[in-house]
Amino acid sequence: MTTLAVINLGLILTGDLALPTAQGDCVLVEDGIISAVGDGAQIGGAGADTVIDAAGGAVMPGLIDSHFHVVFGDYQPRQKVVDFIDSYVHGGVTSMISAGEIHTPGRPRDKAGVKALAIAAQRSYAAFHPTGAKVHAGAVVLEPTLDEADFAEMEAAGVWLAKYGFGDYRDPMDGEPQVRWAKEHGMVVMCHSGGTSIPGSKAISTEHLMHLRPNVCGHVNGGPTALEDEGVRRLVAETDMIMQLVQAGNLRSSLLILDLAQEYGAMERVVAASDTPTGTGVIPLAVAKTITEFSSLGSVSPETAVCLATGNNANAWGLNSGFIAPGREGDLVLCDAPGGSTRNDVLSAMQNGDIPGVGIVVIDGEIRVERSRNTPPPQRMPQVVRRGTGPQGSTPSH
Repeated sequence: MTTLAVINLGLILTGDLALPTAQGDCVLVEDGIISAVGDGAQIGGAGADTVIDAAGGAVMPGLIDSHFHVVFGDYQPRQKVVDFIDSYVHGGVTSMISAGEIHTPGRPRDKAGVKALAIAAQRSYAAFHPTGAKVHAGAVVLEPTLDEADFAEMEAAGVWLAKYGFGDYRDPMDGEPQVRWAKEHGMVVMCHSGGTSIPGSKAISTEHLMHLRPNVCGHVNGGPTALEDEGVRRLVAETDMIMQLVQAGNLRSSLLILDLAQEYGAMERVVAASDTPTGTGVIPLAVAKTITEFSSLGSVSPETAVCLATGNNANAWGLNSGFIAPGREGDLVLCDAPGGSTRNDVLSAMQNGDIPGVGIVVIDGEIRVERSRNTPPPQRMPQVVRRGTGPQGSTPSH
């Protein structure tokens, strides 16, 4: 058994809306799974194979980017960038969920090609983890040629994600059978919403969404063009769909949706994401920036904002990450107020609009980043005081 402990914590952010902070100063990870959270003296944190001294700083679950555009490998042809996934890990993102491999050059639209692309992407990223990142890929782009047998075939092959809004449908209403079949075969269906984003996408209105009933309203704050205000009120008040707020969208709409979610008691249905890389660009700090904006400009506390990018995403997609709690995957971001901030802790810094300084990123109990290259250093810099052999002793990414 390999163990990793984070000791001398000043704050534990759990990712759980019901209890967003936890008592204690230590998190213990055994064989990649969190085994204990609490008092380091009681749970034996100092005796772990690898020990990180947080120096009084904070820890949060690894951020989950639930609207991420991968293609193959760590290359994105839309922006012609390499190592972009590695760079997002330096921004505290430990898991990414594909919103469809729609930027694949020459993306196939025929039945065989659509299925092949989804299966190939799912299998590829299941075995490829740049800087340890967990990329949940292979989101089949729904096309009118797909019938129920095709969804059964993809389910058997391990495809569990679907995206609607880029298929060759004359009217967006026409995709209801494919959305329904995808859901019946265990797929989480994310639907484009708002105006068109790239050639081949369709503008999808509130009425379309109410008819289609996907699991997730992708970039409901605009991707980049937002829905009308009364429409998003209806989606919050009259449906059980997940409301995804993204960096590459309309900030005014995001703040309105946060207010509506609180008004209707629907905060558990709000998730944060980036919707990058797209025309907005490659933004390694997109998720951290989004939750910081919610904390400083919106009506939610910073500890609640963290939940939108961690535990809420995990619940929406059925992941075992996103929480700092026993039994959850050991994905941790050690952070604090960034150097130079006028605030002296991570929560007040976020309320002030300052993105957290990332010190160390741990994925499945393995140190993957020491000192983020994309944020200022945290005011309280965590240090590895003992580095064990095995996976925790691996050379970190710089």
